[in-house]
Amino acid sequence: MTAAANAPDTLNPTRPFDVATDEPVMASVAGRYASALFELAEEEKQLEQVEKDLIEFQKLLDASEDLRRLVRSPVFTSDEQLAALTAVLQKVGIEGLAANFIKLTARNRRLFVLPDMIKAFRAMCARARGEIEAEVAAAFPLEDEQVNELKEALKASVGGKEVRVNLRIDPALLGGLVVKIGSRMIDSSLRTKLNSLKIRMKEVG
Repeated sequence: MTAAANAPDTLNPTRPFDVATDEPVMASVAGRYASALFELAEEEKQLEQVEKDLIEFQKLLDASEDLRRLVRSPVFTSDEQLAALTAVLQKVGIEGLAANFIKLTARNRRLFVLPDMIKAFRAMCARARGEIEAEVAAAFPLEDEQVNELKEALKASVGGKEVRVNLRIDPALLGGLVVKIGSRMIDSSLRTKLNSLKIRMKEVG
């Protein structure tokens, strides 16, 4: 049995990590859990795999209203959440440390903070690689060329550091594009470049 499979029932995260969020309490919980997961994944040399699995799970959340309701609603018991999540994780092939972590949040009644935990963990991974992660919300999927153009614009705005784009689709934006790096919104010079990209997006849409 692998070390990942033997992950403790309680990671007992203690080291804080600053997370950009509107809820200080959720930020604290998300940061502690993400920090504990990062340390364990680093020790087990599984950072890349865990990040990949968590990204996949976030995609499932983004695509399924039923799954989001399961994660967010206090109506479900921890046993109900755990049973449903176990089935979902098995179906999509997420296992090992990432699966144990997701199940742990259900057992500890912290599942509603999981999206913030994933965000914090990804930010830690990006930082470890010397990258900066940008949260991008777009009205519809961007083509590879558009994503690359966005990366270059963001890279120029942060002093030439590599930028990793975390893209989220939000139809409510009606053709808009919202970019956030940490707690900082885009500056005016970058906004001009993004406006140009928005125009082309609308033309395509």
